[in-house]
Parts: sequence; C-alpha cells; structure tokens
Amino acid sequence: MRITRVYTRQGDDGRTQIVSGERVWKDSVRVEAYGEVDELNSLIGFARSYVGDKRADSILREVQNDLFKVGSDLATPMTFERAVRVSPDMVEKLEKWIDELNSTLEPLRDFILPSGSKAGALLHYARTVCRRAERRVVSLMKEEEVNPSALKYINRLSDLLFVMARYVNRLDGEKEDLVQWK
Repeated sequence: MRITRVYTRQGDDGRTQIVSGERVWKDSVRVEAYGEVDELNSLIGFARSYVGDKRADSILREVQNDLFKVGSDLATPMTFERAVRVSPDMVEKLEKWIDELNSTLEPLRDFILPSGSKAGALLHYARTVCRRAERRVVSLMKEEEVNPSALKYINRLSDLLFVMARYVNRLDGEKEDLVQWK
C-alpha cells in the first residue's frame, strides 16, 4: 500500500468507505468500534514513550501492530472474503505474555488504584480505553456478525495492559496503591 495523499474529500458528506468498499456513516457502530481501537493504539504509543523496559516496549509495539489487524477486521463485514482477520493464535500470544509478566509480580491482595509511574498510569488508562473499545465491539455484535477472535483479543488485551501497568510500575520502583475500603 502506498499513501500519496492524506486528504481525499470523500468523507466530507459524513460517510466513510470501509474495507469492503461500502460507504457507511462515520458514527455507525462499526466505525465507532474500530475508532476506539485506533484511539487505544495511539494511547499505547503514548505509553511506550515512557516505557524504559525493552521487553515491555517490544510487546507493546507488537500489540500496536496487531491493533491495526483488529481495526481492519472490525472495519470489514464478515461476508467480505478478502479480509484481514484476528486469529486465535493472536489471542494465545496475549495469554502467554500475561502469564510471563504476571509470574514476575506479587499476587494481588486487593484492588489497586490505577496510578504509578507515567508509563504505568498510562497503561492503566489504556486498559480503560480498551474496555470501552470492547463495549463498542459488543454493540457491533448486536447488529451484525463479528469475528469472535476480535472480541477475545480486545478482552485479553485489557488484561495484558493491567498486568503490564503493574509490571512497569514495579520496574520503575513504584509501590502499588491499594484501595482503602474504610
């Protein structure tokens, strides 16, 4: 793919073209769903600018790349045959990373406040944006068929972002701030 122009003027009427060639309103549930994924990707990029650990940065870079696939999948009706789709292997990869990073952390005794270093706090924030993206994907699923692996990926990614926030906070010497219930 080669992008030679940034503007096309084709969205000036409030509609956009999705992968299948179909034109849909920019506020459609489909566009909202992949738009949330795009926002999440940008926020992860922002978090990466503060992550000092090479392993965490490498994982986040791969996640960002995968999120383009997730967005493409969500931007394509299931009836379109030449689509980029999220695979179960992509979900399994997230689970392996969760297990790897979580094995370096102390078990949780209670809920923690989303805070810490700049990288850790941004990863906690990215987790909440990921959950919002997941809700938009569920809304899309209520209207039409969606690749189940795309929803699973987003769901598992929020777990990875939580674990990664804890992981980078530990590396940055930040103590977890537990919720005070009294």
